[in-house]
Amino acid sequence: MQQFLAGYEITTDPWRLDVAVIHNFLAVESYWSPGIPRAVVERAIENSLCFGVYHGAAQVGFARVVTDKATIALLADLFIVAAHRGKGLSKWLMRCIVAHEDLQGLRRLLLLTSDAHGLYRQFGFKELGNPSRFMEVLRQDIYMQVMK
Repeated sequence: MQQFLAGYEITTDPWRLDVAVIHNFLAVESYWSPGIPRAVVERAIENSLCFGVYHGAAQVGFARVVTDKATIALLADLFIVAAHRGKGLSKWLMRCIVAHEDLQGLRRLLLLTSDAHGLYRQFGFKELGNPSRFMEVLRQDIYMQVMK
């Protein structure tokens, strides 16, 4: 998959991903995975459907989807670097994700977010209808433990 818009490109080509940019954002700038080790980011990328956003050769955004491509998917790690925000790139990225051929006909598409509810609502996401059905094992500080 490859899409273009006003000097930007979105592609699922795994060879284009700049792991250094992705790791830096996730480990240093994100609120959801501070301190995540590069090896964990590499393994997550390897086992996900990934979307890269590029301005020329530079990667300026990313999202990954963990999925069985049949029934369920989890959208994770979506970001646009600060210098490229406010240009509609996150909305465009979301349009590309929800339209991707491998994500059609899924029964459930999930995500976790603390700050972008307005963006995701535009694409049909809403709060869990029955949150008591969901359970989790959360290791909030696991990456900090790994760094020690």
